[in-house]
Amino acid sequence: MRTHNFLRELEHDRIVRAIKEAEAKTSGQIRVFLQRGKFEEDALERAQKKFIQLGMHKTRERNAILIFVAPRAQKFAVIGDEGVHQKCGEQFWEELVKKMRGHFRREDFTQALIEAIESVGQVLARHFPKAAGSSNELPDGVVEG
Repeated sequence: MRTHNFLRELEHDRIVRAIKEAEAKTSGQIRVFLQRGKFEEDALERAQKKFIQLGMHKTRERNAILIFVAPRAQKFAVIGDEGVHQKCGEQFWEELVKKMRGHFRREDFTQALIEAIESVGQVLARHFPKAAGSSNELPDGVVEG
């Protein structure tokens, strides 16, 4: 799918609202990144690079999660920093990706992202609850690049 078609169909306001609602219960950070164009490398590899470029590895508790989507390449990945990965395990990521893949196949892009945000938000809230000194360390908007 062409990236501009994907972006046109995406409900940005609902996605940002879902991020804000999820982060209201946790010190964790959630970002959505939409990659323009095609690329040959694995989506997970590209997402890991973008995670570092966005400074997501610098959160105090190492509890950031990136949802990376490349519509034109028809690839996506979800990665969490080391603090999150230690808490939730591999099965969580596999189930999350499986659910997202189903929504993407039905071209229900916004719902795929919202459900993913809600799922990671629940995991973050369970393992990294909002504390008195918690602050929003990263912007909540959808990032395009």
